Amino acid sequence: MRIVFAGSGSFGLPALETLLEGGHEIILAVTRPDRPAGRGRHVRVGPIKDFSRRRSLPLIQPEDINAPDVVRKIRQAQPDLLLVIAFGQKIGRTLLGLPPYGAVNLHASLLPRYRGAAPINWALINGDTETGLTAIAMTDRMDAGDILGQHATPIDPNETAGQLHDRLSVLGARLVTEVVHGIPLEEVERRRQNESQVTFAPALRKSDGHIRWDRPALEVHNRIRGTTPWPGAFTHLAPAPGKPPLRLVVAKAAVSPVGGGAEPGVVVACGPEGIDVAAAAGAVRLQELTPAGKRTMSAADFLNGYKVKPGARFLTLKDQADDGRD
Repeated sequence: MRIVFAGSGSFGLPALETLLEGGHEIILAVTRPDRPAGRGRHVRVGPIKDFSRRRSLPLIQPEDINAPDVVRKIRQAQPDLLLVIAFGQKIGRTLLGLPPYGAVNLHASLLPRYRGAAPINWALINGDTETGLTAIAMTDRMDAGDILGQHATPIDPNETAGQLHDRLSVLGARLVTEVVHGIPLEEVERRRQNESQVTFAPALRKSDGHIRWDRPALEVHNRIRGTTPWPGAFTHLAPAPGKPPLRLVVAKAAVSPVGGGAEPGVVVACGPEGIDVAAAAGAVRLQELTPAGKRTMSAADFLNGYKVKPGARFLTLKDQADDGRD
């Protein structure tokens, strides 16, 4: 099949590579323009562009895939199918109706659950035990098209958003291959989504990583998992007299076997295994931390450098409101 592939992140790379190995022809790859990134604001080549260069695939990087000149290029390529995975731009009606077999999107949830930009993150934040992938026939409504195929998978209790992203991307390659192979053979059964079961997964903001110690330990742990690696789950260690609070990103954590029994945010135990912090119910064990401006380190290394002891305190929302801090 002649396929135009539109994607920007690494999520679609396994599918793209599997389709090529399966004999399909990627006649054009479409990805977003290069953007400055990181502290140095250096322009970085995106994963789809890098892959396309290495595999000598034709590539365009439009600001708007629906611009008339871009639509003209895609029409001239004469695709059988438009495949969209983590692209980041809305696909207009003209493009959706251009290929004979339409447009297919791979979404990282079991639709109609978690329509939107961050399904992986919200599944973890909400403590789901199962998620999956859905291939849909695209429409002009976000993630609302008919289901062409689904694959469910359990979520590990300690899996982070980054780990689940990478695992689902590999599983997604298998699902996409099955759907793309079956479409021209009329072996794909279309199924309408149940609108009464729709939930949404909006894009994360940096503030979504803020750890609320006044919530139960399991909820805090799920928040940390769901915001790792981005935007990062963060908290502030209460300062010593005359010093500012220390901002910390929690890179790895677990629900602690040590009970809470203290005010939320108070350190109840410290050791090589981690720093146990009381939540509203139970405690959370901080295992890897990234102090502001420093490298990520184990809890043991952090304790060696910062000398945190039981009774130390991480700031709650009330603390931060009292001193005017966000």
